[in-house]
Amino acid sequence: MAGILDGVDQRTKLAGHNRFELLLFKLAGRQRFGINVFKVQEVIQCPALTQLPKANSVICGVAHLRGKTIPVMDLSMAIGLQPIDREANNYVIVTEYNRSTQGFMVSSVDRIINIGWDQVNAPPKGAGREGYLTAVTRFEEELIEVIDVEKVMKEVIGGSEEVSEGVLADNIVADNANDHVLIVDDSSVARNQVKRVLEQIGIRCTLLKDGLAAWEHVQELKEQGIDVPSYYTMIISDVEMPRMDGYTFASKVKEDPELQGVYLILHTSLSGVFNTAMVEKVGANEFLAKFKPDALAESVQKQLQAFHANSSS
Repeated sequence: MAGILDGVDQRTKLAGHNRFELLLFKLAGRQRFGINVFKVQEVIQCPALTQLPKANSVICGVAHLRGKTIPVMDLSMAIGLQPIDREANNYVIVTEYNRSTQGFMVSSVDRIINIGWDQVNAPPKGAGREGYLTAVTRFEEELIEVIDVEKVMKEVIGGSEEVSEGVLADNIVADNANDHVLIVDDSSVARNQVKRVLEQIGIRCTLLKDGLAAWEHVQELKEQGIDVPSYYTMIISDVEMPRMDGYTFASKVKEDPELQGVYLILHTSLSGVFNTAMVEKVGANEFLAKFKPDALAESVQKQLQAFHANSSS
């Protein structure tokens, strides 16, 4: 598997063109799954793991890599499938999500494919694993399932959605009763995490599943004669989404003279310097790494103050 992630810099050029690369792998069966290469730091042969007493049964143990200790999860168990045979010659996909590093044990790693987000769709309703999928796509006449890693991590590792005392501004709930925010994310867990933070600030929310749905939504508002920059205090959008990614959505919004006044935050589990550069390239107002309730609340409240100041002037 050495070298599978070589040339990641070349892959970053796909972002903003509604394209991405998907690392394909298998769990405890023949079905192939996928994960965005952007979230992958490396793929390694499964090392010796140190067991953790009283750990979640999904956590196989911890690995010691380059001075870091990272948890390694059985991704098959995490989405309700049979456990991976831990005596087999398995691999670990080392990823960075939501400002943390973790490994996912898989039985095999296949290849990297280059596809457009417009080739990626929401999972079919009624699929047994639908709750753990954010998207599906087809490759070599086979359905590839993209796992909702944020849902997995919330269930296995947990995390608070409460904003800390002292972060909420005085009387913030009463002041923001008329504010309205559009949340765009393909993960139901991520959508509701953002919604719960905004509800603590007293803000109404509209939730949509991907960039294309959001783009069609704001176009419909325009057709109804609604001034979108006044209707929505801000838009908070994920980057990785089927049909239309967040970079493309942000770029289209900011290129539209009637929409470019909307404050748009790209809120993503993808991290790194690259995202700051992409925010500038597509014209988004801010980049915020998932998921820190206090950081999100502080960013939202700062924009609320600016929005109200502009409205009253």
